Amino acid sequence: MKVTLFDYGAGNLHSLAKALALAEPRADGRIESDPGAALDTRVVVLPGVGAFGPAAARLAPARERVREALAGGLPCVAICLGMQLLFDRSDEGAGEGLGLVPGRVRALEAERVPHMGWNVLEWAGVGAGGASGPPWPEHGSAPLALAYFAHSFVCAPGDERAVLAWTRHEDDRFPSLVRVANTIGAQFHPEKSSAPGLAFLREALAAVTSGEGAAR
Repeated sequence: MKVTLFDYGAGNLHSLAKALALAEPRADGRIESDPGAALDTRVVVLPGVGAFGPAAARLAPARERVREALAGGLPCVAICLGMQLLFDRSDEGAGEGLGLVPGRVRALEAERVPHMGWNVLEWAGVGAGGASGPPWPEHGSAPLALAYFAHSFVCAPGDERAVLAWTRHEDDRFPSLVRVANTIGAQFHPEKSSAPGLAFLREALAAVTSGEGAAR
């Protein structure tokens, strides 16, 4: 399974690459800084490193190609900042997101910012995101209930049908897991979420590739 991590040029991707290799030993992982070249893959990963503005600028030369590929069913796993790039825009910085999920990214409304540490996922219910049956996982293991977060901005979807799970930090409730077509976005960091995080990555890769080539 060819898995490509898109490098925004803002941080160390090796911990995520290592987690992907542990989660899916068949994965042939590589890091690619050209967004167009990153599409030549079985699964593209948008990692959770960096800030929205610079990352959007790195995506800009191939933004429409990436959007069309994901909307058309190219499997994708998007983590933290990567999930935020699935939305239209961000209050964090200039530039356009992919617009795969309608809505914007806003600052977390809490006294303790950034939100760092373990927190609970509240599942949105059967049929979230347009999927049939339980929204997660699709291949038989127990659903992820606890994950590690590290972020100051959260997604504000214009359409909540893409939301699979929510998380609350103080009084602010935000999407922690979304799905559209064959793309799964996680606001948390599975590579920092111990064994449950590796299990999530394994399930996410299986879920996005099970519908490969078909937008849902």
